[in-house]
Amino acid sequence: MSISWNGVMPAVTTKFTDKDELDLDMFSVNIRAQLDAGVSGIILGGTLGEASTLTYEEKKVLIKETVQLVEGQVPVIINIAEQTTKGAIHAAEVAEECGAKGLMMLPPMRYKANDYETVTYFKETANSTDLPIMIYNNPIDYGILVTLDMLEELTICDNIQAVKESTRDISNITRMKSRFGDRLRVFTGVDTLGLESILMGADGWVAGLVCAFPAETCAIYELAKAGRIAEALEIYRWFLPLLELDISPQLVQNIKMAEVATGIGTENVRAPRLPLQGEERERVANIIKKGMAARPTFPNYKEINK
Repeated sequence: MSISWNGVMPAVTTKFTDKDELDLDMFSVNIRAQLDAGVSGIILGGTLGEASTLTYEEKKVLIKETVQLVEGQVPVIINIAEQTTKGAIHAAEVAEECGAKGLMMLPPMRYKANDYETVTYFKETANSTDLPIMIYNNPIDYGILVTLDMLEELTICDNIQAVKESTRDISNITRMKSRFGDRLRVFTGVDTLGLESILMGADGWVAGLVCAFPAETCAIYELAKAGRIAEALEIYRWFLPLLELDISPQLVQNIKMAEVATGIGTENVRAPRLPLQGEERERVANIIKKGMAARPTFPNYKEINK
């Protein structure tokens, strides 16, 4: 199996009904909006997808539903965030059985593994599957840094092919590209460093606010890759207050409020998450309202890099 690791890949939210069941109707509305905008992959089961609250059966349903919706246009990638190596291997098996085309992998959850343990965890999971893998490097939120030396060890596994770089150290993109070239494709995983990362050579963008604003996100990426920096920057400057909603413990609630504003989502979250209240809700609502009022126009971006 192979994936073209580039472009914008949304880490999509999971939609719930008022009865706390999967809302597949609204989920399909959002996925179609992502496809219409020109995303290059769909990532399920990340933090934005509220994966830690989903049952295995719900994850299976989401994978199968997404595979049907995309109809082979883009790969469906499932995030693996497990506590044990056995659990990660099982999750990879389930993903492949349900039709996923790739994996995004976090280090072991809860236990703070050392470098050797973390590399072994990734290797054993990679060796158990043929699915292509993106390593998710986010020490700020998950406590384990995947260093360049660790990535070097992981290149022995042919199916470890990409890195989601979320250290917030933008120079890491240059370090990775200098050391690994195209052996490891690099995606930015921080919305507020999206354009900067692309200009530093990132191959793609695993995005969050794309869930509410897919066309704007894809336009920034395509314009930047085409060298039309001024046009990309104009959209990005408008977008930044909204993108900052992604770097918050309440990013799921924030982004779901934005999805409601653009008509491609609902605000329902799964407890213990709850919809925003009081002053914080008002603050986020004002950011979204201002963004919607000044929503930019942009050129037809879909063919400029063909």
